[in-house]
Amino acid sequence: MAGNEGEMRGWLYLIRYNRFGLQYSRKRYFILEDNCLKRFKSQPTSDDEEPMRSAIIDSCIRVVDNGRESYRRKLFFIFTLYNTSNHRDRLKLGVTSSEEAARWVRALQDAALNPGKDLESSTDERKWQPFTMSVSKRMRHKNSIDWTATSMQVNTKTSDVVAPASWKIFGCQNGLRLFKEAKETDPTGKEWDEHPAIMAVAVIDGTPEAVFRTLMSIGTSRNEWDFSFSRATVVEHLDGHTDIVHLQLNNHWLPWAMKRRDLLLRRYWRREDDGTYVILYHSVFHRKCPPHDGYVRACLKSGGYVISPSTQEKECVIKHMLAIDWKCWKSYIQKGAARTITTRMLEKVAALRELFRTKGGKGSHDYIPGEVSEKEEVKTEASFDRQHSVTDDESSRQPASSSNTTLMALRDSVDEFFDVPEPSDDEGGLETGSWAESPDMCFVEQPQTKISSATTFMKKLHNLAVQKKGYIELPELSTEESSSHYYGSTLPKDPSYTMPCSWAAADPSSFLIRGENYLKDNKKNKAKTTLMQLVAADWLRSEKREDDLSGRPGSIVQKYGAVGGSEFFFVINIQIPGPTMYNLTLYYMLKTPLEETPLLEKFVNGDDTFRNLRFKLIPYISQGSWIVKQSVGKKSCLLGQSLEVNYFRGNNYLELDIDVGSSTVARGVVNLVLGYLNNLVIEMAFLIQGNNAEELPEALLGTCRLNHLDAGKSIATDSIR
Repeated sequence: MAGNEGEMRGWLYLIRYNRFGLQYSRKRYFILEDNCLKRFKSQPTSDDEEPMRSAIIDSCIRVVDNGRESYRRKLFFIFTLYNTSNHRDRLKLGVTSSEEAARWVRALQDAALNPGKDLESSTDERKWQPFTMSVSKRMRHKNSIDWTATSMQVNTKTSDVVAPASWKIFGCQNGLRLFKEAKETDPTGKEWDEHPAIMAVAVIDGTPEAVFRTLMSIGTSRNEWDFSFSRATVVEHLDGHTDIVHLQLNNHWLPWAMKRRDLLLRRYWRREDDGTYVILYHSVFHRKCPPHDGYVRACLKSGGYVISPSTQEKECVIKHMLAIDWKCWKSYIQKGAARTITTRMLEKVAALRELFRTKGGKGSHDYIPGEVSEKEEVKTEASFDRQHSVTDDESSRQPASSSNTTLMALRDSVDEFFDVPEPSDDEGGLETGSWAESPDMCFVEQPQTKISSATTFMKKLHNLAVQKKGYIELPELSTEESSSHYYGSTLPKDPSYTMPCSWAAADPSSFLIRGENYLKDNKKNKAKTTLMQLVAADWLRSEKREDDLSGRPGSIVQKYGAVGGSEFFFVINIQIPGPTMYNLTLYYMLKTPLEETPLLEKFVNGDDTFRNLRFKLIPYISQGSWIVKQSVGKKSCLLGQSLEVNYFRGNNYLELDIDVGSSTVARGVVNLVLGYLNNLVIEMAFLIQGNNAEELPEALLGTCRLNHLDAGKSIATDSIR
């Protein structure tokens, strides 16, 4: 809950592993005030009460949303704080409400981005000083960062991309507006695909959180509104935002003599900053859940829910989209009838609306944990704690009244010994999971050409699966690989936008950036041009993480430097995680002196904290499935606040190595995107955020357009000479 102005307080569950590898929780009262996070054993009775432990939240602290975890059949929303200068220094916390978790995450992020009046930290010294530095020392430091504005203050409901409308209304039924996905080739909206994407939109008298909990529930309470539902099980829990769900449908609402259908779905969810919840589904294969007797397995090409806050309190707008292949014999059922079945299934949104109206906006939900194996993650965490138990012990030796300790001390490992009379809040362990524990799964997608099903199946297994032990691996070798490649030459350029697996510069006018008077009117304008030119791109794969590609001999950056050129390179290296690492590297060239662009010069020569607060990405899926467009979005984000970014400064370049795997949410989005990669056109724009009048209007650093990338055509780094 929010306390006084600039203060956040409430009960949180402190979650950690003991020395025996068993996970437990402690319920503790936390107060965040003036960038100081304080922990109490019970709610303090006065403002003068000393906390048991406390820690300073400054620009070196990151907050990670870990999603949902179940603990003794009780659902928690977990988030982790960690120190970027010492990854051993971390704190894992949980609450029972997704909205409460979001408020804490936002408050902690704001505290890290905006030091208090009496708390100024030096980025340079903070990098080398231990986190246990006293408050008095911190207060003497000078602040090298402009904190006048942050991304937290922008309107999260607006889009930063100029894009055509993607849906066209075709009817209204049971109080639901019905839409079909619009296409450039069909401006009238009269044509229907074989498996069209259809969306139902309604207003529900309930909060987005209540609707989200009801939709995520797969227990018996779902029978109160979902007439298509028979039963469901969680086949595998992958992480806090992703799981595999087997859904069996009733047949009483299907056409006469039509067999029962079931679906095996990968379910992914996230909460946006504006309070919108997104739930996405698509069909997968999983060895633990083969087709069942008596059921025909339908294929959900894409689908899900978007639950957005309304202008009215305790009301929300829900959008439910489906594109399903019902696996019907064409001679048995016509295409129009298949469309009718999909539309009929969307009508459960009307039933959901009536449920909330009947229950006064409360809905109904129950949570059933999946069959989750704890062993792998428990071992990892337990091993981590044992390896660093010395650090924990050192932290625990500090006086309890110390005004500042490490995050590890807030974890309170001493509770294991000094709180013996107090039992753990629950006896069982947290149920967690990992992509690495899923050896049985791969994406399934309908063929685009009329080739044999066996050929299509093998092609999709090889070209769409991306995770070893999770998704089946991509081909080890590309079809054409030349030893003449150098860094900056592995992805071809195609300004005509027709060649698959190619790059080009995107149109800057597709992106909206802060105008000259943004601080007064919050208006954004279309970008007109870019500061730098995209001159090369790489699409690479490797068995290990690849950093500082610009500094490698023979790269395009080094070739320009060798001839004494004055050009400066700004290189963005996006690192995609997995047993096989993929790197998408974009090389931007600045031909004018850095001094002529003050904000860019400050970014290039500044410290990492300043860079993390300013570097911004605007993503846009201009062609692709609804599920991918919905997962990626069209809103700008500060990458350094969400992901780990490593910076490499050379004589004629600055390279940003962006680790997508450092965020559970981002990893889930990228895994989904990779499954549809060769059907996508991806556009991106990069810029440095302007926070004051001298830095406005903003200017795009550069743009890119990636046309139908193919992971099978990536180039192995060990083949580059």
